[in-house]
Amino acid sequence: MPTIYLTRHGETEWNLENRLQGWQDSPLTAKGRSHAEKLGRRLQDIPFQAVYSSPSERAYQTAQLICDGWSTPIETDDRLKEIHMGEWEGQTRETIEQHDLEGYSAFWKTPHLYISKTGENFDVLKNRLLACFKDIQLKHQEETVLIVTHGIAINVLLAHFKGNGLDQLWMSSPFIHGTSLTIIESTEQGYSIVLEGDMKHIDRESVL
Repeated sequence: MPTIYLTRHGETEWNLENRLQGWQDSPLTAKGRSHAEKLGRRLQDIPFQAVYSSPSERAYQTAQLICDGWSTPIETDDRLKEIHMGEWEGQTRETIEQHDLEGYSAFWKTPHLYISKTGENFDVLKNRLLACFKDIQLKHQEETVLIVTHGIAINVLLAHFKGNGLDQLWMSSPFIHGTSLTIIESTEQGYSIVLEGDMKHIDRESVL
């Protein structure tokens, strides 16, 4: 069964502006690019047989920076995209809270009950992510794989791997910083978390 190295894209301009991105995009910041390069140096001696990325530009660019100088090609898969947030995308958290307090509260406080008006619900995100992982598991048995995706996507995966329901989504893992490293071992019985949200490639001061 494969070993999967999982990371979030680097910091973006909309992250700094507190805007939700979802399927929309914004450029990586200088910090985001630097952290991706540092993660690449941390992983340079790992023999990856495959690299997968969300097709969102912030994730794909992060993958390119990590893999700079590697011979392993980067494949994109739409199923690795962030949760689709519909009309919320591009808006600040403050604006969304002012105009859709009920939906915003459900998203963060009761995600298992959240129903999107114009985007995806968490169970839809979970199902497409797990379908992608299953395909990777079948295709890359006994291989080592790098996946570059998004923060909420990683939270949903970690909650599932820990056997937690969506009601515990935001309590299931540490904060997933940009370029944080999570390692998942796939077994016939399921998935085992070896490392979670690790930022050892970054100085503590530059994480915050």
